[in-house]
Amino acid sequence: MYRKLSQQEIAQLESQGCKATNWEDVEVAEGFDARFVRHTNFSGHNRLGVYGKERELPGGIKIHTGIYHAMLHNCEVGNEAHLYNIHNYIANYYIGDNTCIENVNAILVDGTSTFGNGVRVPVMNEGGGREIPIFNELSASLAYILTLYRHRPKMIQELERQIEAYAQEQASDHGYIGSNVRILNCGSIKNVKIGDYAELTGVSRLKNGTINSNEAAPVHLGSGVKCTDFIIASGVEIGDSTLVDKCFVGQGCIFDKHYSAGESLFFSNCQGMHGEACAIFAGPYTVTHHKSTLLIAGMFSFLNAGSGSNQSNHMYKLGPIHQGIAERGAKTTSDSYLLWPSKVGAFSLVMGRHTHHADTSDLPFSYLIENNSESYLVPGANLRTVGTIRDAQKWPKRDNRKDPHKLDLINFNLLSPYTVQKMWRGREVLDELQALSGENTEVYGYKNCKIRNSSLRHGRELYTIGIQKFLGNSLISRLEKSEWSTIDELRAALRPDSSVGLGNWVDMAGLLAPKGEVKRLLDDIESGKLTLEEMQARLVEMHANYYSYEWTWALDKLEKVWGCDVDHVTLEQVRKAVEEWKTAVVSLDKMVYNDARKEFDLNSQTGFGVDGDREQAEADFEEVRGSFESNSFVKAVLEHIEKKTALGNKILEKLSKVK
Repeated sequence: MYRKLSQQEIAQLESQGCKATNWEDVEVAEGFDARFVRHTNFSGHNRLGVYGKERELPGGIKIHTGIYHAMLHNCEVGNEAHLYNIHNYIANYYIGDNTCIENVNAILVDGTSTFGNGVRVPVMNEGGGREIPIFNELSASLAYILTLYRHRPKMIQELERQIEAYAQEQASDHGYIGSNVRILNCGSIKNVKIGDYAELTGVSRLKNGTINSNEAAPVHLGSGVKCTDFIIASGVEIGDSTLVDKCFVGQGCIFDKHYSAGESLFFSNCQGMHGEACAIFAGPYTVTHHKSTLLIAGMFSFLNAGSGSNQSNHMYKLGPIHQGIAERGAKTTSDSYLLWPSKVGAFSLVMGRHTHHADTSDLPFSYLIENNSESYLVPGANLRTVGTIRDAQKWPKRDNRKDPHKLDLINFNLLSPYTVQKMWRGREVLDELQALSGENTEVYGYKNCKIRNSSLRHGRELYTIGIQKFLGNSLISRLEKSEWSTIDELRAALRPDSSVGLGNWVDMAGLLAPKGEVKRLLDDIESGKLTLEEMQARLVEMHANYYSYEWTWALDKLEKVWGCDVDHVTLEQVRKAVEEWKTAVVSLDKMVYNDARKEFDLNSQTGFGVDGDREQAEADFEEVRGSFESNSFVKAVLEHIEKKTALGNKILEKLSKVK
């Protein structure tokens, strides 16, 4: 409850250097103590809370809550807030309890604002055509639909209509600064909504945006940061003079060290330092830590961009209309270059300069290497490397999202129907190339790339091992979770729970889902049946049902291998699939083990023991890096071989007892 000021309180405030256009327009909460409002000017309608506590700052200095040396216009200031040394003014803001604002230039709302909601971001194409209206609840999967399904204009129109309605619901002529917020030594903040527990220190300028901070996942903005036309999700950290313009920044992202991001979407756990992003769709875990690294006009996810990585999207006559896609898990080495349009397959490594518009999407886990200005492809090579396995293990551990309400739906599985369907197709592609050009051809041509004969043969073997491992994983998981002792019970246990999952799968910026289910969702959106909340709920449902859908897909592939449906599968066929799985797992693990050993060979010891002999170099290397046998990753690989071998033997023993 608020009341008018008493004449005694007005007199005390005036004696403490306070002024008001009209004291009748200043209301205070019960328990208000005028002693703690000094040298403050009021205009418009203002409401003040109770200020009765002391705070201790780092270093032991104590301050009392209250309002000192400020100008307030149409503001409501919560209980135990501390406002000090506002150089210009704060206008049209609700300020929450226990919030501290010190040494700022100006905080204001001018006119009516939607606080960044509805800002249109020309993602992937600077020339327009894929503008995405951003809003507080934008998820990576919904943005994927908005970005790439432009061939369904009615569906896009319905989505945009609902987002515009949401943006208008956020419209207000008053801003909001939540409770327990700290805003210290900042410049201008205009038309910005700031959530609870946010910390802004030394920020240069914020304009037209929302900071969705909360107690579980506070947002931290640091020195020299400038943000315009933005939405910042919970748990974000932005510092060191980073520039953000027309961007959505997803949960748990970190931008630092003078990073520059323009007209882009960033989703969960992206990291950007030193470099630049322009018109990109950065799906979860898009990471760049290096100077001179440019990501432009592309779609990425689970990307690690090496220093000096670059792309070009210019057609030179009609403007920057080209775009490219690097599917999940791609890596670019130092000074790599891609001329858009190009498409890089999942979990592939790009080395060197590539100017021939390669499309390797049907050949995942590959190396794309430059050799004498030509693009050479090594299919499947990344399946057997330490880096790929290590990346798959580290992503879940590096999830910075602390907010219980997670916007993005992320499937971390390295092998899934999405990647295995590509390996299946990749094996067919390699067979077709060999059949067309002959088994003895030295170099095969494929979609502006070249594939050596030895690479083709080895790639086919690696894809077969990868497929056997995945199908076996799904089969073993199914067998482990059910009870069976007869062939009929075994067949019943293998029957799918649902028909959903057949056909092609898509990666919706982290969410792996059957294409048929996605189409059903798009149809329902287009018909106007779903609200934004219901759309997200459907995406959540797809994510939750992943393993059910995965088994439906995997069983369909197993039936193709068996040559019969599950109701006619024999015990011997199931046993053979388990044997192949065990062999595939051990085979791949041994390849990874041997790849890891290279990190400990003599070449790797170059530069160690610099003033001594080889023995000293080995001792120095072991002190710094440890021994091969004691390396935690190496031990984990050996334990994995042992564990999976034991699991395979256990299942085989159980199968031997089936009646």
